[in-house]
Amino acid sequence: MPLKIEEVLIAAAMAGMALITFGNVVVRYLTSVSFAFTEEYSVVLMVVVTMLGTSLAVAAGRHIRIGYFVDLQRPEIRARFEIGAMALVIVCFGILFVYGARLTWDEYRFEVLSPGLGHPQWLYTGMLPLLALAVVGRALGRIIRFARGEQA
Repeated sequence: MPLKIEEVLIAAAMAGMALITFGNVVVRYLTSVSFAFTEEYSVVLMVVVTMLGTSLAVAAGRHIRIGYFVDLQRPEIRARFEIGAMALVIVCFGILFVYGARLTWDEYRFEVLSPGLGHPQWLYTGMLPLLALAVVGRALGRIIRFARGEQA
């Protein structure tokens, strides 16, 4: 899948956060009233940007790592380290998916409403496990590319 998907969604979420913040500042400046409820949208958009950015970084091989000792190794050894790192990413985000899905299910089941706007909270929380799956998918794709011998 092309990386443009994440790039476009990140840009849209960042634009949404900028518009919300700009609107809140203008209204507060002109009327001394704050749109405090917009914080809900901003927090969800920050989670979306973070998770999509993680997915993009994993797919492009720009995830956080300490590569000094790995970079000293031969290419086939480096590929094994990369596959191991991606396996750990899958475990980490798999755990995040499982617990995020359980939390989302509980919020759906108990009809939890958001504090500011009264929307169903599971709509916000559901972004976490959904995007954790995107990171897992990108990590699996990277493992497949390295297993084939492609240095992506």
